[in-house]
Amino acid sequence: MLITFVIITILYLFLIGFFVLGFDKVKQFRLQDITPKTTFTVIIPFRNEAENLPELLDSLLNLNYPKHLFEVVLVNDDSEDDSVKTIKNQLSHSQTTQYNIKIIDNQRKTNSPKKDAITSAIKQAKHQWIITTDADCIVPIYWLDSFDNFIQSHTVKMIAGPVCYNQNKGLLNYFETLDFLSLIGATIGGFGINKPFLCNGANLAYQKQFFKQLNGFEGNTNIASGDDIFLMEKAVKTDNQSILYLKNNQAIVTTKPQSNLKNLISQRVRWASKTSNYKNNFAKIVGLLVLLMNASLVIGLLLVALGLFALKPFAYLFFIKVAIDFILIYKACQLFNKEELLKHYLWSCFIYPFFSVYIAFISMFTTYKWKNRTFKK
Repeated sequence: MLITFVIITILYLFLIGFFVLGFDKVKQFRLQDITPKTTFTVIIPFRNEAENLPELLDSLLNLNYPKHLFEVVLVNDDSEDDSVKTIKNQLSHSQTTQYNIKIIDNQRKTNSPKKDAITSAIKQAKHQWIITTDADCIVPIYWLDSFDNFIQSHTVKMIAGPVCYNQNKGLLNYFETLDFLSLIGATIGGFGINKPFLCNGANLAYQKQFFKQLNGFEGNTNIASGDDIFLMEKAVKTDNQSILYLKNNQAIVTTKPQSNLKNLISQRVRWASKTSNYKNNFAKIVGLLVLLMNASLVIGLLLVALGLFALKPFAYLFFIKVAIDFILIYKACQLFNKEELLKHYLWSCFIYPFFSVYIAFISMFTTYKWKNRTFKK
């Protein structure tokens, strides 16, 4: 048993170590004073987001980018609240005549409402670049400037942008944000070692023509979620060198953390339910190794409690994981100016293995509920 735990820990150590090195290889992108040229269609699917849409709309209306170079397409995914009314009311009371903002209805054709919504919008998109975000997000003032600058500076067809939580209050949010930052660290690290395997649809851009070349979401529409990761998988397979990460503070899209444990579990189960459908072998290896490492700690602790495993070697293995994870999360905290969260890191480390294993286990056997809809795995 000890040898198995040691082997898993060493493999995990190398994996996170590579992510740490990769994180630094993705250089911080600095904006330059150049004339904006790129045209964007901003696509935002929404369902029952009346509470969140005003903040998003305010941030869109405050964008610094030239108004004639972008449009906003809001896709109503069968909302049951006052989302549409909220949008129309806010736009009617704003100086929006110079903006190209419209609402369309989702054209449902598959088992994935969000993919259908994005596809519906792309069919009507006027511009060369598609950029997606979510209705519960806030975009920064230089959001489109950052992407335009990056596009003019690189040969690129798809860009993954940074996303972070904008609220940190209470132990649940501290834990949730640290977990999210670990995913961001792994995401950037993957790009740095030329093995991109994660991205976030709350801040994702790609050429409209590239989307069509990939046949959009064809091949994974039976899976409700994954509009971002499965599309990137296809992109990486087609043209890996043209998929880059935009590491820039002025491009950070912020979103709200989950307000309670039930919602957090539902969200993480939704994320975990995609992993069995990954076609990227590296992503599968990462997911398996992370699960094995956390499962080893859970099993190891139980064996220590039963007197079947020595405490000292278990403590060493636990310390190794905590130490290497800290380096990656520390770098992510620096990028997003979240260093104050690090004081909550240690206690989170004792909870995370149990949380991670629990999510992985129930995602294999249960359905999940999201936006008042129930989905099968």
